[in-house]
Amino acid sequence: FFMQTSECIKKICMRNLVRKYCRGLTAERKVQLQQKVVTSAVFSGKKEGYLESLSQPFLETRLKENDLNPKVLQLIRGENIKYVTPVIKYDRNGFKARERLLVLTQSSAYVVEMAKIKQKIEYSTLKGISTSNLSDGIVVIHVPEDNKQKGDVVLQCEHIFETVTKLCILANKQSLVKVVKGSLRFRVGSGKEATMVFSVGPEPQVFKDKTGQLTVV
Repeated sequence: FFMQTSECIKKICMRNLVRKYCRGLTAERKVQLQQKVVTSAVFSGKKEGYLESLSQPFLETRLKENDLNPKVLQLIRGENIKYVTPVIKYDRNGFKARERLLVLTQSSAYVVEMAKIKQKIEYSTLKGISTSNLSDGIVVIHVPEDNKQKGDVVLQCEHIFETVTKLCILANKQSLVKVVKGSLRFRVGSGKEATMVFSVGPEPQVFKDKTGQLTVV
C-alpha cells in the first residue's frame, strides 16, 4: 500500500511540475518547441548533424521583410511573409550555383533573384521535399510537371533543419519529407530527369561530375 501511495504522489508531483513549466512558457518558446517536435519527427536518427542542431534555436526569419526588394514585395502583395533566408540555387542546366533568396509565405514558396521572382511553388501543388542523410545543406523541392513549373528546385541552405521545418509546417507537408541515402532523382525539365549523388569527402563541395551528375560531397 505504501509503495502504491508513493508512486501516486510521484505522478501527481510530476504532473504539477509539468503544468507549472507549460504555464510559464512564453509564446515564442512554445513555437520553438512545436517546431523542434516536427524537426525531430522528420530528421531524428536519419540525418547527420541533427543532434548538434538541438541546442540551436530556430529564428523566426533570417532576413526581414524590409530586406526584400520593393518590386518583389509588390509582386507578392497580399501574402503574409513568414520566413526569408539566403540560399544557393543550382541551375537545372549545368548546375551552376546562383545566389538567391527563399521566401516562404502562408501559401507559397518563392525563389527570388534581387527584384525578380524566378519561381513560385504553391504549397498545394508541392509533391515532395528531399534531403540527404549526410551533413550537407541540400534540399530538393519537388514540383508537378506542368507548364507553370520549369522543374524541381535544388537549393543549398546554411540552416537546413530550420528551413525544411519551416517549409513543411507552412505547406502542411511533413509526411512528404524524405531523407535519402546515396542518390536521388529530380526533374530538370519537361520529361527530363537528373541524378544527384551524395558522398563523403575531405571538403564540402557541389559539382557536376564527368558523367553529368550533380555530386554533393
